[in-house]
Amino acid sequence: MSTQQLVRDAAVQTSLDFLEELCADGAPRDFAVRLWDGTIWEPEAGQPAHFTIVLQHPGALRKMFWRASHLSTGEAYIYDDFDVEGDMTAFIGFLRRLRNGKRSLRKKWRLGAKLLRLPATGRLRPEGRAARLSGGKHSRERDRQAISYHYDLSNEFFALWLDARMLYTCAYFHTPEDDLDTAQQRKLDLICRKLRLRPGERLMDLGCGWGALVLYAAQNYGVEAVGVTLSRRQAEWAQQRIRQAGMEGRCRVDYRDYREVNEPNGYDKLAAVCMIEHVGEAHMPEFFGVAWRLLRPGGAFLNQSITLTAGEWIPRKPFINSYVFPDGEIRPISTILTKAEEAGFEVRDVEGLREHYALTLQHWLRGLEENHEKIVDLTDETTYRVFRTYLARSRFGYQIQALNLYQSLLAKPNRGDARLPLTRSDWYV
Repeated sequence: MSTQQLVRDAAVQTSLDFLEELCADGAPRDFAVRLWDGTIWEPEAGQPAHFTIVLQHPGALRKMFWRASHLSTGEAYIYDDFDVEGDMTAFIGFLRRLRNGKRSLRKKWRLGAKLLRLPATGRLRPEGRAARLSGGKHSRERDRQAISYHYDLSNEFFALWLDARMLYTCAYFHTPEDDLDTAQQRKLDLICRKLRLRPGERLMDLGCGWGALVLYAAQNYGVEAVGVTLSRRQAEWAQQRIRQAGMEGRCRVDYRDYREVNEPNGYDKLAAVCMIEHVGEAHMPEFFGVAWRLLRPGGAFLNQSITLTAGEWIPRKPFINSYVFPDGEIRPISTILTKAEEAGFEVRDVEGLREHYALTLQHWLRGLEENHEKIVDLTDETTYRVFRTYLARSRFGYQIQALNLYQSLLAKPNRGDARLPLTRSDWYV
């Protein structure tokens, strides 16, 4: 037997020994592991294999777990040190269980020693893949870079797994069996009803994405609607859709920073749907200050926000900030509402839609996986894996209540008159 073969056989045994000790926490092992030489570590007897971890080379476990972090494990996946076949969300749950597991110092030493016996080699890490932004954090120019990094990837890419209207925010389901297009239309209508839009009113959508709310509100509620986005491709796609619908005189989408909006006449209603995550806590006073300035007295502001459950662990180097949403920040709902009140807004309603976002992400993840080959042809395998792990991590976060999603209705009373009815009975019809 050659020396090279002996090294490979030793790596196989070391990898199996490491896995045995790593998973000896009493929890049922409902997954399999396939090694680079075809060796399969089967699930425990009587357990289904919800997913299979595929180790692509002898150093794969070392890449995954030596000095493991949120970022390093994600990079080991997207750069193909390992793959995951099957339920990606269940795999994310497995990683969380490992992170939260209690291990003695002696056991940590034993696990570390096994990893160091594995080769330090791995797949190449291409330069320039992670976001590299310049300028002051949340300056206008840097925010343009951050938004472009994600949203300007390709309209065709997003169209492969979003709904027909290209809504990239939480849908609203009546039942878990609702299709995504129906649930997203219901979300649009719910926002319009919460804002109580009336014909002839002016609506501003801050961070409007591909313009779905702007177009829907103009078509179905008779308002004059304007949206702003920092993604050129979103703005181009939205304007094309508006032209195709013959609604150019009633609505538009501008490529513009929300801080650059200067409308002396103001707006009757405002919306910001999952936009505040791009603002940053330090700039929330500025964000709500701009909203207050743009909104006419007696107006309403619907702010939909992704939030972090208070006390939840925040990674020191989040994968999502390097490869998905650079400079993105999520904060507890209490922080957001406090900043809104400090700007002068009255909080009139707060509704949690956590389960709705878990369902939305389930649809997006399924659509992404079903279009794997098309996405790789359009982009590359790494991009597919970035979005697969990001969507699965997010879905799991909503399932376990680490993340949440809230719609908050804020009012700008006119000398104490918020111009709102006494009940919400018109919202849910």
